[in-house]
Amino acid sequence: MSSSHPSLDSILCDLGQLGKYQCFTVTLFSIAVIIHSAIHTAFVFTARNVQYRCEVPGCESSPSETWLQNAIPFVHDQPSKCTRFLYLNGSECNYLDFNRSIVERCNDYVYVNGEATILHDFDLQCDENLWKLTLVGTVNSIGQFVGLPIAGFFSDRYGRLTTLIVAIVSSGIFGIIRSFSPSYIFFCVFEFLDSAFGAGAYTCGYILGVELVGPQRRVLMGTLISCSYALGEVLLGGLAWGIPQWRPFLQVLCSSSFILLFYYWIAPESVRWLLVQQKFNKAKQILSKVAKVNGKSISNEYLTELCTADHSSNTETYPITSLFKSWRLCLRFLNCCFCWISCVFVFYGLTINSVALSSNPYLDFILTSLAEIPGYLAVYLLVDKLGRRICESSMLIMTSLACIAFNFVPLDLHWLRLLMFLIGKCAGTAAFAVCYIITSEIFPTPLRHSLMATCSMFGRVGSMIAPQMPLLEKQWKPLPIILFATMAFLSGVFSLFFPETANTHLPDTIKEAEEIGKNKPENKYTFPS
Repeated sequence: MSSSHPSLDSILCDLGQLGKYQCFTVTLFSIAVIIHSAIHTAFVFTARNVQYRCEVPGCESSPSETWLQNAIPFVHDQPSKCTRFLYLNGSECNYLDFNRSIVERCNDYVYVNGEATILHDFDLQCDENLWKLTLVGTVNSIGQFVGLPIAGFFSDRYGRLTTLIVAIVSSGIFGIIRSFSPSYIFFCVFEFLDSAFGAGAYTCGYILGVELVGPQRRVLMGTLISCSYALGEVLLGGLAWGIPQWRPFLQVLCSSSFILLFYYWIAPESVRWLLVQQKFNKAKQILSKVAKVNGKSISNEYLTELCTADHSSNTETYPITSLFKSWRLCLRFLNCCFCWISCVFVFYGLTINSVALSSNPYLDFILTSLAEIPGYLAVYLLVDKLGRRICESSMLIMTSLACIAFNFVPLDLHWLRLLMFLIGKCAGTAAFAVCYIITSEIFPTPLRHSLMATCSMFGRVGSMIAPQMPLLEKQWKPLPIILFATMAFLSGVFSLFFPETANTHLPDTIKEAEEIGKNKPENKYTFPS
């Protein structure tokens, strides 16, 4: 952009980097992210493997305190979920009323805490149907994988605000339809549609939330919006705790999406997008409103100068295949892909596994979600001081060590096991956030967006695999946590091969990208806008 024209960032500095209007918009889009986060992660509870056991006709109302041990085989001090001893139609339900040499399958089940998920409604009980429960999470990730590129196109064509509203409202509508599912297949189809249509909501909410904030406050506000995602998970856990029946739970949760309809009248569109699309009058209206609410003044001539500037990119563009001209960037790209797969796998894996930590899955899920917040704050405080590479490696290795320690803590020390789990989730969240930063800084400008999107798509492989971990747990209970620890440790080692990008300018060419890390960092840093 020509120096004779004011930039949007310079105007925002004049209007107040974090005034009343910016606080209002950050709050608006944080609420949107909270709603999206809760709806997007709802499958953790709607498809949860709840506690249940065989129903024993004639004995459920027995006054005897020991009849359950007489009627049902116990495995690891827990009553068998799907088998019982042959009942001989006695009157007391005592030891002699059952033939303990004959074990039969159950016909009906008793749900311990009165909870009802799709397991209850679609007859998905017992181990042979467990894959159908875990498949729901994978379907959710596949929907996101398909929806992300479509959301990117829709966002560039019709605007960030329109995409945000359509994504969250349509996601809510599909969620409500899903709550009336008559069959498992119907449920999975609308789980896919929910995730696919809602895929771009977080990115749009993040961009809109930080865009009107001045450059010096943008990273802080971005951190707060990231924390909003964790608060959405907390809201989800609290709502599932209060409404343990999956159909009304989903209806109440997804109804919150209709709040976004009011955003058409109260929320601003992306000013940068409006300028690129040459919708100058609308851009002027938004900036004038910022000035008015913040108690600042701005001349119409100044805004006109902004609008007459060239807002197209001055950077030469070239295809993604240009990456293969540099072996150094190819190796860097492969390392990024592995890091993304590991971070996403660990992040979502720990989130999903949190509901199986103890007898209170809701509290454990809420605490695990809250553990994300100090992870985001740690990144904000440490990533420039320690550097991206050291921060990423240390957080991943910390995640690995916490997961390993979790497996060695005795089962009766639940508080210590939970603490190790929370440390792992906190460090894993921080590593995920730093991975995002590294990927945005080590590639040249013409390839940055496409390579970041490609790495993110590879990361979806991790989120597709993570929901299947309960199946491995049936083979060997510590196996999922061991896999989380192994992937985190390997990524922690490989991340040391990334170049350090703290306090450096973003590279504009392949040659500049190859030179990153060779020279001493400058005391200047350019945040991507």
